[in-house]
Amino acid sequence: MTGTVSGPRRQDTRKFVENLSGAGKSIAVLTSGGDAQGMNGAVRAVVRMGIYVGAKVYFIHEGYQGMVDGGDNIKEATWESVSSMLQVGGTVIGSARCKEFRTHEGRLKAAHNLVQRGITNLCVIGGDGSLTGANLFREEWSGLLNELLEQGLIDKEAVRRNSVLHIVGMVGSIDNDFCGTDMTIGTDSALHRIIEVVDAIMTTAQSHQRTFVLEVMGRHCGYLALVSALACGADWVFFPEMPPEDGWEDNMCQKLSENRSRGSRLNIIIVAEGAIGSQGQHISSDFVKNLVVSRLGLDTRVTILGHVQRGGTPSAFDRILASRMGVEAVVALLEASADTPACVVSLVGNQAVRLPLMECVQMTQEVQKAMDEKKFDEAVRLRGRSFEHNLSTYRLLASRKADSELPNSSFNVAVLNVGAPAAGMNAAVRSAVRVGITEGHKMFAVNDGFEGFHKGQIKEIKWGDVGGWTGQGGSLLGTKRTLPGKHLDKIAEQMRINNINALLVIGGFEAYMGLLELSSARDKFSEFCVPMVMIPATVSNNIPGSDLSIGSDTALNAITDTCDRIKQSASGTKRRVFIIETMGGYCGYLATVGGLAAGADAVYIFEEPFDIRDLQTNVEHLTHKMKTSIQRGLVLRNENCNENFTTDFIYQLYSEEGRGVFDCRKNILGHMQQGGAPSPFDRNFGTKVAAKAVQWITRMLKESYKGGKVFANSEESACLLGMRRRAMVFQPLAQLQEETDFVHRIPKDQWWLKLRPVMKILAKYKIDYDVSESGQLEHVTQVRPKESDFSASI
Repeated sequence: MTGTVSGPRRQDTRKFVENLSGAGKSIAVLTSGGDAQGMNGAVRAVVRMGIYVGAKVYFIHEGYQGMVDGGDNIKEATWESVSSMLQVGGTVIGSARCKEFRTHEGRLKAAHNLVQRGITNLCVIGGDGSLTGANLFREEWSGLLNELLEQGLIDKEAVRRNSVLHIVGMVGSIDNDFCGTDMTIGTDSALHRIIEVVDAIMTTAQSHQRTFVLEVMGRHCGYLALVSALACGADWVFFPEMPPEDGWEDNMCQKLSENRSRGSRLNIIIVAEGAIGSQGQHISSDFVKNLVVSRLGLDTRVTILGHVQRGGTPSAFDRILASRMGVEAVVALLEASADTPACVVSLVGNQAVRLPLMECVQMTQEVQKAMDEKKFDEAVRLRGRSFEHNLSTYRLLASRKADSELPNSSFNVAVLNVGAPAAGMNAAVRSAVRVGITEGHKMFAVNDGFEGFHKGQIKEIKWGDVGGWTGQGGSLLGTKRTLPGKHLDKIAEQMRINNINALLVIGGFEAYMGLLELSSARDKFSEFCVPMVMIPATVSNNIPGSDLSIGSDTALNAITDTCDRIKQSASGTKRRVFIIETMGGYCGYLATVGGLAAGADAVYIFEEPFDIRDLQTNVEHLTHKMKTSIQRGLVLRNENCNENFTTDFIYQLYSEEGRGVFDCRKNILGHMQQGGAPSPFDRNFGTKVAAKAVQWITRMLKESYKGGKVFANSEESACLLGMRRRAMVFQPLAQLQEETDFVHRIPKDQWWLKLRPVMKILAKYKIDYDVSESGQLEHVTQVRPKESDFSASI
């Protein structure tokens, strides 16, 4: 559920974190409840941001239990004490479920322990139970201090100094079961674990023609089950918010046997541990297995993933999310006044927001209440738009109708990939083809982009042709960088021969340029007067009109994993600095965001010009760092950041200037960033945006069908579907030209540049950090933004 959007601030109202002093303040950070990957990244960010602003920061070990017990459980943190935490799963400072904190006596002990250290700012990382407990503690705070005063444990001066307790929460939960945020810390990593297992199981299932029933976590929330089903193309999914209708046993078995009869060698069924039937009865994975065996006689196995989902290293997304949230949490604590309510730092779309903690908790409790009352549609609505869109996309793709039941639109829609391959392209093509068929269109696949188009490499593509495509990397349709400009006449001829009424282009900057060329040639070729839509898919994430592109998350994970291994290779050796070159053309997204996720000391990009003095400053910074207990350095360089300061130059400079203090190694990551199986995010993102694009095409075709033919030549009929801040928006390509730097193939304005100060602060650089866009407490709302053709939330 999203917060309301506040208007943009004017430039003259900017405020910088330097003006928010933490001097004389003490901040404590604790992790509570179930652990989640990424919690350590949040702890690291809170500690470093706290120290950066001049505050004292304390670890509270073992959650609320440590706060109650006091002693060595509450220790002051140092900058070095959070080094190498970013890539570690779980929580290094420990977590425990504490019955004692639920009692008044326990909270009194905890208050005494905090007052002794002057801690009046608390950052709690946990689920709704942990955050509710923190809010109760805050409400009781003045009463607890008075009790301690009466008992002679503290004096009046201590009561005055510690009169207000400020609380900021961050949600760490793999279940993604907290209302008010699109993603909780740990969810993306848990999806990585699930998809790794599903991909591995698919190969053995195919070998033996088996059916696998996978049980995933989610006692009260089906997010993991739903999104993993969407990301792997599961045959059936069970989760608490959507109990199957009566008679589901027959429907499921019929669907499984139909899939087998069409040549599929395996079935995947995903069951959330809290799955229920329409009467509230528990549906277990064993029950589903026994049903399949007894009804269909299929060789069926059960795999319960269990705590594997909580384990392992955090994904790039969770590290970035945790780092952003941790920094924002400290800013929120510094800005809090006596009457500021406890808040949760949250993510809505691509925006960090603050929401009142208890509003989120109450909304989360409303979901459970709706489910208890069997109001399942209401529960889904309360979960928020992200959950709703996942569910509607799954329903759209899950039900294959018989050809006789499909509407017959008599429209032909062509799908093609253009540019370099990007992981997630195939998931988008699969989704587009199946949604198009469901909408009644005849879908055509174009091989090898515009090059294949003008050569006539076009054929109809059916539902079964895209089976199993979701988890495949690269581009199965084939993709080329060729632009259509020189072959417009032949492409127009192929569109006429095949009677193509709409185009869906999935690709990078060449796809954007190609569609611009086609749409601007509409006055010469009437064949191009059809609805056209582009979905950005490129590892570089350099497309104007979209904050994110399909493929960039997979590339980020490849960079992060490699940086982890490279850093570990220096473990136990002498002091070492690694210079790593990333892809991206002139766009510094991969280098910057990869640097934030990997804990880089410096990142060189084209968008932020640098000179020899900056390089010298960075070398001196690393030299100073090497004199501490941290003996590794990581420097990322975007491939085109500077034509003279090459990777070799920077390597040689660092080697020379660091002589006697550290030695250097360099790595060029190259095409490994483009390869590999798509991440869960890219599979899910590709699936959802392609479904939305095809629905837009259907709407545009109906509007532009007049006199027995399709004719669309308005600006709005050639669009790019992109993610902008909090919403998915269809934007006319012609309007995006003003936002584009065509020479360097990047957008003129890039949102992720705001993450660079966060990265620099966490690497201990003193910089100006504008916090004027944060600081507004929003509210959890059930009001929907109106969906228009050109602005639809995902």
